[in-house]
Amino acid sequence: MTVRKGKRLGITIQEHMAIDVCPGPIRPIRQISAYFPRQGGGAVGGEGGGGSSGLLSPLLPGAAGGGGSLSAMSSMDTSIEIDSCDSDDNTSLGTLEFDLLYERATSSLHCTVLRAKGLKPMDFNGLADPYVKLHLLPGACKANKLKTKTVRNTLNPVWNETLTYCGITEEDMYRKTLRVSVCDEDKLTHNEFIGESRVALRRVKPDQTKHFNICLEHPPPLPSPTAMSTALRGISCYLREWETEQQRSLEERGRLLLCLQARGGLCVGVKRCAHLAAMDVNGFSDPYVKTYLKPDVQKKSKHKTAVIKKTLNPEFNEEFFYEISFSELATKTLEVTVWDYDLGKSNDFIGGVSLGCHSQGETLQHWIDCLKNKGKKVERWHTLTNELPGSTLQE
Repeated sequence: MTVRKGKRLGITIQEHMAIDVCPGPIRPIRQISAYFPRQGGGAVGGEGGGGSSGLLSPLLPGAAGGGGSLSAMSSMDTSIEIDSCDSDDNTSLGTLEFDLLYERATSSLHCTVLRAKGLKPMDFNGLADPYVKLHLLPGACKANKLKTKTVRNTLNPVWNETLTYCGITEEDMYRKTLRVSVCDEDKLTHNEFIGESRVALRRVKPDQTKHFNICLEHPPPLPSPTAMSTALRGISCYLREWETEQQRSLEERGRLLLCLQARGGLCVGVKRCAHLAAMDVNGFSDPYVKTYLKPDVQKKSKHKTAVIKKTLNPEFNEEFFYEISFSELATKTLEVTVWDYDLGKSNDFIGGVSLGCHSQGETLQHWIDCLKNKGKKVERWHTLTNELPGSTLQE
């Protein structure tokens, strides 16, 4: 475009600021105001404007301008469902099909991993060796990780495998999220992450199977403090340390199924444990359970189950009886701890739970139900944590 000396350009300052810089001839594009609807439907003047007020419609060579309307845009569904597959970045990772079923009677969550399609190639041969991992959030750890078998040399694996979490309460279904990850197994190097999806368990209704067909996504990015100011960086580091400490203090170590019965005293039934933390180098534990009824002035309330070797899901089915009046029982606290037996050295603490009038949540409800229903067995699952207030974590 040549401009003779002494002549002014015939474009407005708005057009000058919105010049479309691209290969080829330089041409003005519509003003910024042209991208927003005007009341009264008036046309927008200026070179290259050409008519109605479209919403961010691209200016193609030879196009007459104009584009979509506000009503057409507002009629579009902007909500993103978990099984949405609109993103090219996500669809390049592949899709995954699975079913979820929560059985209220057995407190079990069943995840049936069906198949995956179009996974991202991870190996030199253009294929992958995929498997699926499950974690419960918050509190993801080895104790609640479940894993399918590995299907070799395929981008469209079929598993048809059911993984089961035991001891999942209705409170867990309301507040927890299931992370479903697809990974590529490598025997010589570390396994590679392909993609994941997260499902809020509150979406699953009790005793009803819910089917999911989702696109795998990249994990959510961690917040980086590099772009923050000095003050915000300090606050961010403090909050991160505090959150890490809270997660460490509330780390889940597995589940414990207890049965309580108030009948001429207190009968404590230790049924089984599930998804215990592995404390030995072989990936297992040698668990046993101890119970105390505190305060214990005479130190005679200790009971202990047998040791079950090399398992993370032991079944004990043992009962202990405490001779105590009903009036005294309301002032007591039952402490139950799970330990890993080690020959020749101190035993490792796995987790524990306390039940009494000063407890909270599911443990308090279990204790109240036991006191209200005299003579009736009340059975409930409990989450084991790595800290038990008021107890000595020494064997």
